[in-house]
Amino acid sequence: MKNIATALVKAQKAFGPALKSSTNPHFKSRYADLAACVEAVIEGLNGAGIALVQRTSEDATGVTVETVFVHESGEMMECGKLHVPAAKQDPQGYGSALTYARRYSLMAACGIAPEDDDGNAGSRPVKSTEATMKALFADIADASTIEELQNAYFNAIKTVGNDQTAKDAIIKAKDAKKATL
Repeated sequence: MKNIATALVKAQKAFGPALKSSTNPHFKSRYADLAACVEAVIEGLNGAGIALVQRTSEDATGVTVETVFVHESGEMMECGKLHVPAAKQDPQGYGSALTYARRYSLMAACGIAPEDDDGNAGSRPVKSTEATMKALFADIADASTIEELQNAYFNAIKTVGNDQTAKDAIIKAKDAKKATL
């Protein structure tokens, strides 16, 4: 592990920020997509003699990704597996889960985070827009299985951040939908 550990330290010094260059039209928010995350680290990794490999496997509920660093000396560092459930059991659902898993596995393995366009954004209350709330409630209402409901619920809670009023409404909608499933 000596060669790869030394090379990873060198690589991290060259990492850039994962730029929020993509827009989520559903929530009108910006995010760092998979390409931005790879772009932030690949030059630093390759310059330090490290290849980036992301092993993938699917199962009945989603996808699993493991980011692996392979050093030119032959040493490898496996960074742990990340399972992401597919929101829908179709090619788009699995593709979305795969992209999400690859992006978050890579950011965790490299120790990077998306650029922060406002360092104080996380500390002030967030008020969810009416359009955002309608979309979140629609996702909850459209769930046809407990797993889909869980995914919609967790996404909704994450999306509204620290807006307690919105969280309470989402919990109520989730509980009502759960009673019908």
